[in-house]
Amino acid sequence: MERIDLQKSELNPNFIGSWSIDRPSLCDDIIDYFELHKENQKIGLTGSGVNLDKKNSIDIHITPNEINLPGNEIFNEYFHHLFDCHKDYVLQWPFLNRFAQNLEIGRFNLQRYQSGGHFQKLHTERSNLASLHRVFAWMTYLNDVDDGGSTYFSNYDLAVQPRKGLTLIWPAEWTHSHLGRVIKTGSKYIITGWMNLSE
Repeated sequence: MERIDLQKSELNPNFIGSWSIDRPSLCDDIIDYFELHKENQKIGLTGSGVNLDKKNSIDIHITPNEINLPGNEIFNEYFHHLFDCHKDYVLQWPFLNRFAQNLEIGRFNLQRYQSGGHFQKLHTERSNLASLHRVFAWMTYLNDVDDGGSTYFSNYDLAVQPRKGLTLIWPAEWTHSHLGRVIKTGSKYIITGWMNLSE
């Protein structure tokens, strides 16, 4: 067997879209929501359960049917922002018009990583039969982090430093394996989830 190198293209994208949230104070409101709902906070899970060596975070899980509950109005405003980002992402990659207009948001997470916290296990968002429906992952950093805490996409040697309001959308595939580096000081808050194929 001989490996063949194809002609290199001048276009070499990583397909990681990034935007800045329109109202940065929305990030503060979501952090306040997280801190006010301590009863819903749980130790963060990975696909294989709780393992603080792989992921060390505190999470709140929210399902779509909870978005319209009294007190959760903030998420409707957030998702208007996210859908604007998604529309712009589709504009950048027109083939997505064939199917990406029918994606839906499932359960999503609010997460806090404190000093020493991380998601150090290199992972992808679609890795087994239970996650085959995921097309994109999305995430908004809710605060600035100056010391550690970057999201590292290993196949692109790309480290994204958390900045308040920075929103990312990326393919859920193995091509976008990533990890969250250790927070050295302070805390990191994010809201994150997936865009899924609808049934």
